[in-house]
Amino acid sequence: QVQLVESGGGLVQAGGSLRLSCAASGRIFRGYTMGWFRQAPGKEREFVATTRWSGGSVYYTDVADSVKGRFTISRDDAKNTVYLQMNKLKPEDTAVYYCAVRRSDYASGVGDYEYWGQGTQVTVSS
Repeated sequence: QVQLVESGGGLVQAGGSLRLSCAASGRIFRGYTMGWFRQAPGKEREFVATTRWSGGSVYYTDVADSVKGRFTISRDDAKNTVYLQMNKLKPEDTAVYYCAVRRSDYASGVGDYEYWGQGTQVTVSS
């Protein structure tokens, strides 16, 4: 089993920054894919970013087109923690942000991830 706890959400003005953290506990392996998703009111949950260890010191990362150039995903395997640095935030980034773990290779579909956190609210005011 894997447990995920997100933190770092809050209220920020447009153009501001936030850093989300997701601490994982339980049976975590370096080869697991860790991702961030978000869900805005009345909308489906959508992919934001993902990262997976590729060997040595190399990590594969991918981010959604809607946040490319503004959001960065990273992870600290020693701490079993994944981060989402969000810069130049826009009102349309307002959503509940979820951390997720997939016990295999990279994927961006909601249904591809087996474990989910409870989510953290991010609100961007205009």
